[in-house]
Amino acid sequence: MSTSENQLSPLPEIVILGATGPTGRHIVAQAVSRGYDVTVLVRSPEKAKYLKGANLVVGDARDENALRKALRGRDAVISALGTPASPFRDVTLLSTATRALVKAMEDEHIARLVAITGVGAGDSRGHGGALFNHIIFPILLRKVYADKNRQEDVIRASGLDWTIVRSTILSNKSGTGAVRAMTDLKGFRGGSIAREDVARFVLDQLTSDEWRQKSPLITA
Repeated sequence: MSTSENQLSPLPEIVILGATGPTGRHIVAQAVSRGYDVTVLVRSPEKAKYLKGANLVVGDARDENALRKALRGRDAVISALGTPASPFRDVTLLSTATRALVKAMEDEHIARLVAITGVGAGDSRGHGGALFNHIIFPILLRKVYADKNRQEDVIRASGLDWTIVRSTILSNKSGTGAVRAMTDLKGFRGGSIAREDVARFVLDQLTSDEWRQKSPLITA
C-alpha cells in the first residue's frame, strides 16, 4: 500500500490494556493525539481520570465478559499489562489475562494484537546487561518473567495477528524518536529505552506489517 493510501485509510479503533501504568499512559496520550478512537479497560476509574480523550470501560483484564464489553466494535488491541516485582510469590496475572483476551478477541472477531513483554522473555533472556541478568532478573523478576513467557506462549499459540514487543530497561526520560528494533540478538547486551519511545513504536505497529508474527527487542 502506498504512503498516500495509508494516510487516507481510517485509523483502527483500539483497546488499550494496562492504560494506567507508566507506559500505558504514554500509549493512550499518543494514540489520542494521533486521532485514534481509544477505549481503555481499567479496574479503577479514579486512576484513569487523567486518561483524557479515551472511552472508559471499568473491569478486570482477567474477566472475559469485561474484555468483550471493551472490545465490541473495535479493530485492534494493545496490551501494556504489567505486574510488580514478586521475588517470592508466583505470578499468573499476565498469562491469565492474556488467555481471557485471546478468547474475547476471537469471539469478537478481532485479529490484531500488539503486546509488550520485555527483555528477558523467551530467547531474549540473557540480553539485558550484567546488572539485569545477574541481579535484578534472578532476585526480583524471575517469577514475573516466568509468567511473561507463559503470556508469550499463549499469544503465539493463538490464531491472532500478533506482534510481541520486548523493550529493554525502561526509563522515564523524554523520548528521542530513535528506536532500534531487532530479532537477531547475537552480541547484544544491555540497553534502555524511554517509555515515550516504546509507546510510539507500539502504535506504529498498528499500521505496519514489518514485525507481524515477530518478537522484536527494542532499545534506544
